[in-house]
Amino acid sequence: MSTTEGPDLASSFDRVAAEYDAARPSYPDALFDAVEELSGVALAGADVLDVGAGTGISSRALAARGARVTAVEPTPGMADRLRAVSPEIPLVRGDGNALPFRDSCADLVSYAQSFHWTDHGRSVPEAIRVLRPGGALALWWNVKDRGVRWVAEQSARLAAACPQYHGYRPFGESPQELSRFGVRVVTATLRWERRTPVETALLDQTSRSYVAVLDPQARERVLAAEREALLAEFPDGVIVEPYLLDLTVALPEGRP
Repeated sequence: MSTTEGPDLASSFDRVAAEYDAARPSYPDALFDAVEELSGVALAGADVLDVGAGTGISSRALAARGARVTAVEPTPGMADRLRAVSPEIPLVRGDGNALPFRDSCADLVSYAQSFHWTDHGRSVPEAIRVLRPGGALALWWNVKDRGVRWVAEQSARLAAACPQYHGYRPFGESPQELSRFGVRVVTATLRWERRTPVETALLDQTSRSYVAVLDPQARERVLAAEREALLAEFPDGVIVEPYLLDLTVALPEGRP
């Protein structure tokens, strides 16, 4: 899969699929309300291609809203985990740069935490191709709120310790850059938080590509430092993680 982050980082998910599924945050109901509002697509009964589905976190949430979801995932380890934990969700091996689907077959193409792994010059036209009239492309990311002191400090620690650490940069400067593909772009940001045990927060870090690619000794040092810092901040061992949930919806021109 061609990515904007690099093949070594992308392939690292094969090694951490179980950690990813166990520890990554899901999404609040308000996200799916916003997807429906901005896209004009009612999820109940909609045909959705959930691309870069990983272990199925977003696919399960979409299905819970009544969508007919097909998960699309290129990475073998992630796909195997999705099959194991959600056998009821149809899975197709593939990626967003060359969707293995016929034209005009979907009401919504979604990317949860995964659009930045694609070549946008290929993945956006592919999404437009498979969308029915009135369909939409929806992209979203859970991003820890670096306006919170401890989150900013954590980000600085990880940047210093992980050579391939990368911040949140799904687009160049702005989601509006997608308009060059003949789409109208609308955005929303939701705030939410989750409370999670420190060990789950550390497992989440283990599933991050820039940690997964470290050699075992370096990874253990990073996680030990994070455990110490998190317990200093949250002595009861329950982490309150503040998130900014960034949603971008692309509406093809000429849609009804």
